[in-house]
Amino acid sequence: MQYEIKGTPLPVVICNVEAGESVVTEKGGMSWMTANMSMSTNAGGSFGKAMSRMFSGESIFRNIYTAEGGPGQIAFASSFPGEILAINVSPSNTIVAQKSAFLASEATVNTSIHFQRKFGAGFFGGEGFIMQKFEGNGMVFLEIDGSVITYDLQPGQSLLLDTGHLAAMDASVSVDIESVKGIGNKLFGGEGFFNTRVTGPGRVWLQTMPASAVAASVAPFIATNH
Repeated sequence: MQYEIKGTPLPVVICNVEAGESVVTEKGGMSWMTANMSMSTNAGGSFGKAMSRMFSGESIFRNIYTAEGGPGQIAFASSFPGEILAINVSPSNTIVAQKSAFLASEATVNTSIHFQRKFGAGFFGGEGFIMQKFEGNGMVFLEIDGSVITYDLQPGQSLLLDTGHLAAMDASVSVDIESVKGIGNKLFGGEGFFNTRVTGPGRVWLQTMPASAVAASVAPFIATNH
């Protein structure tokens, strides 16, 4: 499969597939395609896998698009201003991402649920106790809110993140929470009570404009107008 990512601030990934090749997306994820792309809808495996996708923020059902009779093309557009991140998943490169990040992937990529190893990190860290895990072989396309900033963390090297800015990470990266020091900082600093700590080794992808932060910013204006 060949692909091209075009457009800002609402990008689209255009995938060119060979005959017989398949691309997977969530229900309603397709934007446009050539007429020879055949669609099938299923739960993507066992009942357990379907339920795990639901808990990780995806639809239970997946749409699988396959090129029939020759090469085909299919496009998937972002639903929020930002970037589309293309990652090549392999047996040595498993990726974990925030809920709702998944846009599309090759059919050879497996999507499953990923629990934060520490309950506190999931409950207070802003990324949720449940995330998505992508493994197998092939390309996965993720939606990033705003711009994407990448860091390669060495073993033991950490970053402290404000809530919601962690978009994706290598499965080797660990996540924990750290309390903001000082009661005055907690109450008046505007950063909340907890930060998210990510620790290497591995790569992390951060997003500059979490949708949750945008919603919080515009909420007072909506309330005022009403």
